[in-house]
Formats: sequence, C-alpha cells, structure tokens
Amino acid sequence: MFPRKFLVWFALALCTWFPAAHAWESCERHVEILPNVTILATGGTIASKASSSTQTTDYRVGVGIEALLSAVPEICNISNVSGMQVSNVDSASINTTILLDLTSRLTAELTSSTVHGVVVTHGTDTLEETAFFLDLVLDSEKPVVITGAMRPSTALSADGPLNLYQAVKLAASSVAYGRGVMVALNDRIGSAYTSTKNNANSLDTFHATEQGQLGFFINQVPKFYDTSSKPRNKTYFDVSRQKTLPPVDILYGHQDSNSHLIRASIESGAKGIIFAGVGAGGWSLDGLKYAQTMYNRTGVPMIFSRRTNDGFAGGDSIYSFQMTSGFLSPQKARIMLQLALSAGYKNDEIRELFDSQ
Repeated sequence: MFPRKFLVWFALALCTWFPAAHAWESCERHVEILPNVTILATGGTIASKASSSTQTTDYRVGVGIEALLSAVPEICNISNVSGMQVSNVDSASINTTILLDLTSRLTAELTSSTVHGVVVTHGTDTLEETAFFLDLVLDSEKPVVITGAMRPSTALSADGPLNLYQAVKLAASSVAYGRGVMVALNDRIGSAYTSTKNNANSLDTFHATEQGQLGFFINQVPKFYDTSSKPRNKTYFDVSRQKTLPPVDILYGHQDSNSHLIRASIESGAKGIIFAGVGAGGWSLDGLKYAQTMYNRTGVPMIFSRRTNDGFAGGDSIYSFQMTSGFLSPQKARIMLQLALSAGYKNDEIRELFDSQ
C-alpha cells in the first residue's frame, strides 16, 4: 500500500497535469493543411445511451467527449479536432452558470489564431436558446455551429454521428465565415436567430418556417442558398465580466389565466417577465390591468410575445407599459431581456431594442 501522503500528492499532481479545461485531441496526428476545429460538449441526447438499440425514449446522458468523437473517426479526414467537456447534462438542466462558462471557453477558442471554427454539442430541447444566446454574446466572424441529436448514441440509425460530422465540416468551411451562430442537424443549416425546434420527436425538427433555412448538406458538403445570412439588427452583448444573469420568467397565456402569477414572479425575484400571449401577443383585459398595476408598483419590464410557433408580436398596445417581442419567440425574448438587463438597459432602451426585432 502507498502512504496516504503519496496518494494525496499524486491526486494533486493529476489535477495539475490534466486541468478540467484541457482539450482532448481526437486525431492521432496533426495535418497542417487541415483546419483546426474545437468541439465543446455539453451533453444532451447526442451524448446519451439507452438499454437497447431499439429504445429511443427514457435514455440517460452519460457519453463523454472522448467516446463522442471516437465514434466518428472520419472527422480526422476533414479537420484537426480537439474536444472539451463543458458539462454533461440534458438541455433542460443548462443554466446561466453553464452558459457563461461555455461563452468564456468559446471566446478563448475563437480568439486563437490557430482555430478555424468551433462546434457545440447540445441537447435539442433548449438548443435554440443556447444558440440564440451565443449569437448575441460572441463577437467573432469565425464559424460557430451548434448541433445535437434526436436519437441516443445507442439507437439503430442514431443521427448524432452524422450531425457531428456535418457540424465539423461546416465549422471547417471557408464559406461559413460571418454568418453568425448556426444550427446544423438532419442535413439542414439554420440561423440561431430564427431556428426553432418544431417537433418533439421527429429527426427533421429544426426549422425557421417563415424565414427559411440558410443552407443544406449535399454529400456532407455545406451549400448555402444565399451569400448574405446575417440576421438583421443584431445586437452584441459583452458578458465577459458577468457571473450571473438577471432572472426572467415566462408566463403562458390561455383562457382564464391567473393574473396573480405576475405578482408571484416578481415577488420570487424575477427582474423581467415575458408573456407568451395568445394570437399576436394578446392577454386578457383583467390580466393587462393587473400587469399595469404591478408595473406601476415595481417598474419590472414586461415583454409580450406569442405562444404560436411563428408570427410577429407587435402593433398598437392598449397600455403604455406594454412592450412587444417582434419576431422573437418567448424563449428567445427571455434571453434578449436577460442580456439587456445585465447590460444596464433602462425600460425605454429595452423598448427600443425589442422594437428593432
């Protein structure tokens, strides 16, 4: 048996030699002519496994970055790939702490002169939120691609390996520069600004129904429909010094909605409220009157979006306190409001920001 002091020294030495943020090299050899791509893994279905090859529900996250990349050795033919484990959770468990850590690591990779682009693997349930967040906080022209899977890694015809290959191919492409954060799944390339998960189960789930896709993969080669793909009125927020973000709640609109949930949100610490309203952002008259009372009392900004999958929330407001989200969905409006509040925006500035969406 080794002495206890030696074991303690050995454990500390391991932490020094192999820090948590150290990139794991996927390819056995570095090829100078190939672009360098870093993959940051956060978990999700793409990193999950089930008890049988036919099971596509009730799986568990548990596949690390090493196994994820080892399952797609063909990646080494298109890029010098390194991987980094940021978290390993389902996407419903992604929180502000993980997002800010992910942003910090991505920024470090993107500012490196040797890195061509980056890929983030993520659970699909909240993928659109993380993608939109990154699109607002990363100030880089380099390709940033977020991908995931709808089937666990153990499933027959698992979609994760090809999605990952295509995401790396896109991040390594010279035509992917300057297009903002992109979402790549099931042969499609979408904008983080507009892409939304449209189906809880289907492989072909990420779409921007009104705005359309940015491109498609043909024989694993990315093809863009247009040369101009940047979202309009893009606002950049610097979160490099942020340790957390202000909490913002989303209230879902329906018949007989409980107006007192507005007060409950504010009293529990919400610094802003997004209303997933009916139609084009509508809310009951009684609810609006109550919201006006709470706004007069607290000044908490309230943004009215829509519970429908697509559409524009805006136009004439009944009450002066109302702000509307434009084309932004409730979940994306929440992120925008969090970042605006963290940047110190006042309510008139918040209104102007959302009016431009």
